[in-house]
Amino acid sequence: MKKIIVLILLAGVFLVSFKKYKVYAGDTELPLYNGNDLGVTYTNNNTRFKIWAPTATAVKLRLYDAGEGGTATRTLELTKAGQGTWTLTINENIKNEYYTFQTNIDGEWLQESPDIYAKAVGVNGRRGMVVDMSETNPSGWSQDKKPVLKNFNDIVLYELHLRDLSVSPNSGIKNKGKFLGLTELGTKNADGQRTGLDHIKELGVTHIHLLPSFDFSSVDETKDDGKYNWGYDPLNYNAPEGSYATNASDGRVRVREFKQMVETLHHNGLRVVLDVVYNHTSNIKDSHFNQFVPGYFYRHNPDGSYSNGTGCGNETASEKAMMRKFMIESVVYWAKEYHLDGFRFDLMGVHDIETMNAISDTLHKIDPTIFIYGEPWDAGASPLPASRRALKRNMQELNQVAAFSDDIRDAIRGPQVKAKGFVSGETGSRETIKFGIVGSTQHPQVNYTITRSKAPWAREPYQTINYASCHDDNCLYDRLKLANPEATQNQLVQMDKLANAIVFTSQGVPFIQAGEEFIRTKKGVANSYNKPDSINQLDWSLKTKYYNVFKYYQGLIALRKHHAAFRMPSTAMIQKHLQFFEVKAPGIVAYQLLDNANSDQWKNIVVVLNGGKEVTSVVLPKGKWTLVADENQVNEKGIRANVSGSVQIAPTAAYVLFQ
Repeated sequence: MKKIIVLILLAGVFLVSFKKYKVYAGDTELPLYNGNDLGVTYTNNNTRFKIWAPTATAVKLRLYDAGEGGTATRTLELTKAGQGTWTLTINENIKNEYYTFQTNIDGEWLQESPDIYAKAVGVNGRRGMVVDMSETNPSGWSQDKKPVLKNFNDIVLYELHLRDLSVSPNSGIKNKGKFLGLTELGTKNADGQRTGLDHIKELGVTHIHLLPSFDFSSVDETKDDGKYNWGYDPLNYNAPEGSYATNASDGRVRVREFKQMVETLHHNGLRVVLDVVYNHTSNIKDSHFNQFVPGYFYRHNPDGSYSNGTGCGNETASEKAMMRKFMIESVVYWAKEYHLDGFRFDLMGVHDIETMNAISDTLHKIDPTIFIYGEPWDAGASPLPASRRALKRNMQELNQVAAFSDDIRDAIRGPQVKAKGFVSGETGSRETIKFGIVGSTQHPQVNYTITRSKAPWAREPYQTINYASCHDDNCLYDRLKLANPEATQNQLVQMDKLANAIVFTSQGVPFIQAGEEFIRTKKGVANSYNKPDSINQLDWSLKTKYYNVFKYYQGLIALRKHHAAFRMPSTAMIQKHLQFFEVKAPGIVAYQLLDNANSDQWKNIVVVLNGGKEVTSVVLPKGKWTLVADENQVNEKGIRANVSGSVQIAPTAAYVLFQ
């Protein structure tokens, strides 16, 4: 999680131990609450407030007319109840009033804050809001239908930051930087090319992966000053981010507009994944968790200081009963209230296996097509033993949870900045490319001893997210340019195309970062989490400039969607139908998909990947073949028919042929 390390280091004042409070290392010292009604429960006749604060000696509720400013209209005392809870019921209709809680612990009144379950908040998230959630539903919400998904391997993920999509002056989108920007149809750049939602539909992906769109702390929602952040600094986990709403001061607006976005995307054939960041909070001092049970929700070092497995100054303790409960209830809320189709877990390797499996089991009882995946690594030492964490090495213990493959990523582009990868001629990564092609699963023709991970880590191919770049680090083109300063622009473009040709023809689930399909650049900036729009925005003029690249990506996605051989659902099927064949040239990886794999209409398919810089002759398996993809285009109707014997493979190119 490089994205906010700098922010946290600057805020080092928060990296302190709450030694004035007792640090609760285990659940046995606290009463645990079993119910499912924490937070605010509204009806026309009454509103019930319930929080878990077992160490508090008193709790106050304050009501306000607005989300910021002014004085409390009422201050009321909560009553201590069972299992560490405090409750209060107001027997009148207080809809649309704002509220805060304040706890007294060890004789000190802590900060006013919303409850950790707050579903609607005022500007900048410092007060909760009592809302009738049914009034936030857009027209037709009860009839909202998700696009059909038969198999996780059918997914094509498109990672998108909401502001990046629309904020550029050449986007043609009116609601720039807003949830509603992703609902606009008919938008075009100056040259008449489709932008925004129409562009994403034209590209052909199945799922939009939204970077964090819950309420985060780093952008001041009272100012439209263009301040930017990726959103990996959580404040209110169950409320949408206000800077993406057309009115951040009314807590209902962000809720309604988020739902409008989801509804529109569903109507246009796209599913929606939310990037969730339960592994840390933006800081310790202002954490809502610490206003209710100081220290409990976090892991600690032996000396009582906060552990830092996230690199962000703190790490939450998913293994503790009430943190696990919170995570499960939070994702269930998003799945039900907002009709979400998937969740991407930031630094999933910090969470414990038991919690991730409980999340998966719970969500899949609601909707078996919800897709769950995450980063199977951490960013520092953690007191939770590695054997208990959802790390890549432990993926076979996870149920219906997928993970990003840094194996194929680093083999494609290079493991470090300025290091070359397969697409720029590095020959030592071929076996790890094969590892990625089989979706990180067991295959008899992969020599795992010379791959990065040394062993297969996915039980089934859907557990592997194949990708060449994401928001975190240089985008693909910039990374290739840094590693290949001698390359021409055309050579860099060919590397870019080959990189994702590998991704889209590999088994598993493909993932691309928005803009890769038209050579997006962030001007060499890697950790752009708080950089201005001039760095992060999608420049829609690039779609015109690199339209042929866009068409190539579009063709790759269509090829994958139309041919099930690239989407085999099981390891056993891959072992039976995918066969590598030997090519002596060092820069080549070649394989066949045999015997109508996964009931594909094509009997046999050959894929040849040339990462080298020379034209290379490759002997084909017997028979006549039709070429459908080369260095320039993807055309399922055929580029050249009756190819037999051998084929000349252009440098830095992927060729696909079929019988």
